[in-house]
Amino acid sequence: MNQSRLATRKYYSLPDPLPLWRGGSLSSVTLAYETWGRLSPGADNAVLILHALTGDSHAAGLPSDSDRKPGWWNPLIGPGCAFDTDRFFVVCSNVLGGCQGSTGPCTTNSESDAPYTTDFPVVTIQDMVRAQRALFDGLGIRRLAAVAGGSIGGQQALEWVLRYPDDVDAALLFGASERIGPQAVSFNHVGRSAIMLDPAWREGRYNPGEGPSAGLAVARMTAMITYQSQQSMWMRFGRFPTSRSASPDRFGEKFDVESYLDYQGASLSTRFDANSYLYLTRAMDLYDATEGYESEEEALRRVRARTLHVGINSDWLYPPGDVRATSEKLRALGKDACYREIDSVHGHDSFLKEWERMTELITEFLPAASSTQPRTAEKRAYATGE
Repeated sequence: MNQSRLATRKYYSLPDPLPLWRGGSLSSVTLAYETWGRLSPGADNAVLILHALTGDSHAAGLPSDSDRKPGWWNPLIGPGCAFDTDRFFVVCSNVLGGCQGSTGPCTTNSESDAPYTTDFPVVTIQDMVRAQRALFDGLGIRRLAAVAGGSIGGQQALEWVLRYPDDVDAALLFGASERIGPQAVSFNHVGRSAIMLDPAWREGRYNPGEGPSAGLAVARMTAMITYQSQQSMWMRFGRFPTSRSASPDRFGEKFDVESYLDYQGASLSTRFDANSYLYLTRAMDLYDATEGYESEEEALRRVRARTLHVGINSDWLYPPGDVRATSEKLRALGKDACYREIDSVHGHDSFLKEWERMTELITEFLPAASSTQPRTAEKRAYATGE
């Protein structure tokens, strides 16, 4: 592996309390993050990568020589990749409310010296973005060359260009729109209900390692269904019996798709906090890009960045029509927005699988995004290696 892709998890503690969108504040906030590439002398080449629901800051490479999964956007980040680390300083942080190093329900409340659990306040997409803005302030970066993410990460990318219109050159939103529909909210509700009905949840006040693993597993299984399409399910699993080493239960042999869901549920329950799952899915449900503005038009008029909106033809969680609609509304207001579509059987998960098409879309969009910024001789030399 190219050593320039190595990264280590870093931590940034906000110097001030974080005001929350729906009232109150968090007195102590830490964000875990990883970086790739090198910040330019003018600090103008930073790209923020925003992870999906159960993701983390590990977007690319391996942080050490220890055995760890490759980053979730590994094929897209690195020297010569779509997010070219010879050109960009790439940053990915774990979201506020997460459980992979950032402040969330399972971290210690400095006031009580005990985990927050469900005493953690309701956090929103707006709060996540405000914390990220504070992180970049701490890194000495005022303006971002781009923000990019899919799903809940795409919601954050949209919020960045609404909340901080002067601080972002370009935004890339994959499988994300201004708000999710009632069907998506319904599936999130089912997942949260599975967690809260698990007796081990205990109103969220469970001990580490003793949480509602069964409920979280069911929540994950439900979510995994929404990330697929009917075509991909047939192609991958059909009605074949399980190929995994699983004994028949009282209802007979399992289908392969059932074993797959069992595996996915069990896997998440060993690496993710159930309370974080509750908080993050609720943040996804609550997000409406127009909240806090008198109208949708007032909100969208704030956007100054170039925006790329990518729909997925087989995505029924964030239907491509909704993604396209956001782009068209921006264009009707005279904004520099474009819509592209990924033709794939993989459903919502396509932005984590269709590497060739993703690379094509990103590289098509980013050069034009950066070319609008004038370059000094120093910046040209940095970018070209002269």
